[in-house]
Amino acid sequence: MKLNLFLLMVLVALVAANFGLSDNPAHRNFEAMPEMVRTIAYKSFSANPDFPDGKTLQLPPEGAIPRQPDHVVTHPGALVYQTYCQPCHGGAGKGDGPVALRGFPPPPSLLAEHAMKLSGNQIFQIVSHGQKNMPSYAVQVPPQDRWAAVSYIRTLQGDAQR
Repeated sequence: MKLNLFLLMVLVALVAANFGLSDNPAHRNFEAMPEMVRTIAYKSFSANPDFPDGKTLQLPPEGAIPRQPDHVVTHPGALVYQTYCQPCHGGAGKGDGPVALRGFPPPPSLLAEHAMKLSGNQIFQIVSHGQKNMPSYAVQVPPQDRWAAVSYIRTLQGDAQR
């Protein structure tokens, strides 16, 4: 009870102090680290005194992993497949993606006979509404990208038949 009363008094004191020490719009607030608020913006090819070689544009450090792969993705559905399908179905569609390798039930292979017999509309419906452990991707992936992924799956299936 005493603790609650003490905390109530502290709260009332803090609220009163807040109203008593209201901000003055004509007076600037205190900035603890002004250099973090306003930094100098250097252009890519301009001189920069912050680096030993005096250049703003620096090479990536040794061993850095590039953000984009060196190869160009030629199929429009490849990027959609890599983003949403590959974690479970794997790069070749065999159902051996990293998620399945970490203990989650593996999905059926997209190269299996029953998957090859599915029409494009059936695959689109599965991607859109989900099936068994597979969630619906209707919210995350626009319809045109889902169709592109279906087209890329057909490409994977065609490559497997050759």
